[in-house]
Amino acid sequence: MELIRGIHNLRPRHRGCVASIGNYDGMHLGHQQVLSQLVDRAREYGLPSLVMCFEPTPREFFTHDKAPMRLSSLREKFCQVAGQGVDRFFCVRFNETVAAMTPAAFIQRLLVDGIGVRHLVVGDDFRFGHNRTGDFNTLVEAGARHAFAVDDTPSYSVEGQRVSSTAVRNALGDGDMARTRRLLGRNYVMSGRVVHGERLGRQLGFPTANIRVGHRRSPLMGVFAVRVRGLGPTRDAVANLGTRPTVNGKEMLLEVHIFDFAEDIYGRRIEVEFVHHLRHERRFDGVEAMTRQLELDAQRARQLLTAAP
Repeated sequence: MELIRGIHNLRPRHRGCVASIGNYDGMHLGHQQVLSQLVDRAREYGLPSLVMCFEPTPREFFTHDKAPMRLSSLREKFCQVAGQGVDRFFCVRFNETVAAMTPAAFIQRLLVDGIGVRHLVVGDDFRFGHNRTGDFNTLVEAGARHAFAVDDTPSYSVEGQRVSSTAVRNALGDGDMARTRRLLGRNYVMSGRVVHGERLGRQLGFPTANIRVGHRRSPLMGVFAVRVRGLGPTRDAVANLGTRPTVNGKEMLLEVHIFDFAEDIYGRRIEVEFVHHLRHERRFDGVEAMTRQLELDAQRARQLLTAAP
């Protein structure tokens, strides 16, 4: 999949496509439904399919730290969209200029002059333009003038619940991995590059591969049975996602103890799949008590992962 990073990187060859616009945070079943329709429409037209997203997200731009926690980093989002068979990923920097665009200016500058959209597929709750004043009807009216068609996709529901990024965040915040799987159609995944830590886990007999969470501020916290990909065969592991209160940690960190594994993987990029929630993160009276609990966590994780499909 081709990455177009910024409006300034649009070229004449990028004009003419079937497009969708959205945050696509988490790539849940609702997103997958929209992108399946997008790819089908693109095949009908014989044109490339394109997803347009914004970085930062509009809510992050306007509300900063009060914005909803991210489910996916930009890199993960790119890979998830590519996995749906989309041809192009157009990432627009959301700044004062884009925020001030009226719906008409947004359509003219980005959709018509920028990507030459021939058909647009959006969710039924899509809003755009200054103060979110543009909606599906705005797009239909503009399409009649600029010769592009518009499809909306109805909300996707699972067991009577509307599937949304908010619903996924709530499931993760509750540590309900089964509900998360139902909303995503798969296990929740985080990925990143392994960085150096304080080596305390190694001293305790539990060496960990550490991944910085960064600005994502994941809704997920606690201790989990996980699977790790990116190191050859998929490997079982136990992971802690949190701030490590026993050792006075402050940075949110994903620490992964991979079972029966002792290779040097600093700098490698790995993917961590969350299978079962074991417990909430908590502060222990000392390192010995924490070590005993780590042993119990590892034993429980091995049992659950052996039984999991």
